Amino acid sequence: RSGGTPGAAAAAGATPTPGGPPAAADASATEGGGLPPAGPTLRAGGAGAPPLAREIDRILPRWRGARWGVLVVSLERGDTLYARAPDLALAPASNLKLVTTAAALHHLGPDYRYRTFLLADGPVRDGTLHGDLILYGTGDPGIGDRFQRTKTAAFEALADSLVAQGIHTVTGDLVGDGTYFAGPDRAPGWRSEDLNDWFAAPVSALSFNENVVTVRVVPAAAPGRSPAVELIPDAAVLDIENVARTVTRRPRPNLWLDRTAPEAPVHIDGEMRVGGRDAWRQLTIPDGPLYAASALRSVLEARGIEVRGATRALEADDDAASRVTGRRAWDGLDEPRVLAVHISPPLLDYLRVVNHESHNFFAEAVFKTVGRVVEGDGSFAGGARVVRRFLRDRVGVGEDGLRVLDGSGLSEANRATAGGLVQLITWVEHSPLAGAFEETLPVAGRRRGLRRMYRTRAAGNLRAKTGTIDGVSALSGIVRSADGERLAFAILVNGVRSTSAAKGVEDRIGVALARFRRSP
Repeated sequence: RSGGTPGAAAAAGATPTPGGPPAAADASATEGGGLPPAGPTLRAGGAGAPPLAREIDRILPRWRGARWGVLVVSLERGDTLYARAPDLALAPASNLKLVTTAAALHHLGPDYRYRTFLLADGPVRDGTLHGDLILYGTGDPGIGDRFQRTKTAAFEALADSLVAQGIHTVTGDLVGDGTYFAGPDRAPGWRSEDLNDWFAAPVSALSFNENVVTVRVVPAAAPGRSPAVELIPDAAVLDIENVARTVTRRPRPNLWLDRTAPEAPVHIDGEMRVGGRDAWRQLTIPDGPLYAASALRSVLEARGIEVRGATRALEADDDAASRVTGRRAWDGLDEPRVLAVHISPPLLDYLRVVNHESHNFFAEAVFKTVGRVVEGDGSFAGGARVVRRFLRDRVGVGEDGLRVLDGSGLSEANRATAGGLVQLITWVEHSPLAGAFEETLPVAGRRRGLRRMYRTRAAGNLRAKTGTIDGVSALSGIVRSADGERLAFAILVNGVRSTSAAKGVEDRIGVALARFRRSP
């Protein structure tokens, strides 16, 4: 897995920023460029069009019900090489992650880092914390084994810091505080049938293992008994109703697992054969802050630190109960006092995950972070306001060109035009953010990139973001022509029966652009 250097737990004494919670607000914002907002001049193709336009016209199929929006513009000359309905608003799917990426690089900068704090809400005397121990998150989506050596490595470093300070007992509760973000934890427009799946994990200010858990069901050794259920990692708090049975004959019916909603019990039913294979299912968890706090508690116990109270969580809308969010003054004697800090890898590492893996959870965490840092509102609505303002004031694209409701494109109500996406790419490519932005884009023909267009002129050349939801496919990015000219392009289609067939069309257009020459 790609990633950066795992963040370490800093020594005690880190002081939160006055006027608010201990946010990672010391990362300086960058100005995303100095060009005035200006879009490409659109020129339609058709009869008598140049060879490239005629070739793309031949490539685009006439599928019943399909609506295409396509635009190709030279980043160097500014002229339009191809346009098909560039102002048609379509669902962009994960192409919307390009917007989130650009806004995050502009407002936060590629070196922005998240901080997760461990605080003492009470005095420490003779190794005993007389009060609560608070785990406070500022939105880091990467606490897990994607960037650290183990799932709990970040918490192990925090616990080691407590041990180094001689703390061995906590008389109060262990509190997972996720109030830095505001609710809801899933965006408007996400389909209810998706909410159990990993790609629709809840987005919380304090999270662990990307807010998913793996359920493993193991057949019992003897018939008539219920299969064993194991949670990986075991910190998840799930209500499980296991009425399944182990049998010696062929199972009738086979084992099945169901949950009507993320907060509902997990129902396991059906039959498994003795000696049969285990069953695995990945599910989202209902409570990110509680998940993280439970994982930390297990680590503390393993380090010999006793927590006498309960493990509890503060959700996004519990900020009035938080001892951290909204604080106006901080000093070394005031509680809660910072004991240790986990520092994340730089934001650019996370944005690579967003675009290379089309990772919704990372995208939405960054989206909410932009809203919280810029406007003080870490909700989906807050992130959307900041991103829309960035598009309008910096890029020069209004809601008729890009309508943003979330950071990942999972909501089917998001809208984008090919013209709006190309204008965004053009703006970024003429800004100081261009290098960082391009690093986040998968490269065609690479095993760890855009695994398409192998052995063509586009391989190792074309950089683009894919997008797929039901009936929707998209591909937008940058490619060099055979003359070395940089081209920005966006290809969107809605209403297709086969997204895989649509991606074949995208690939043919991408290869045509890579072969394009201005002259014979």
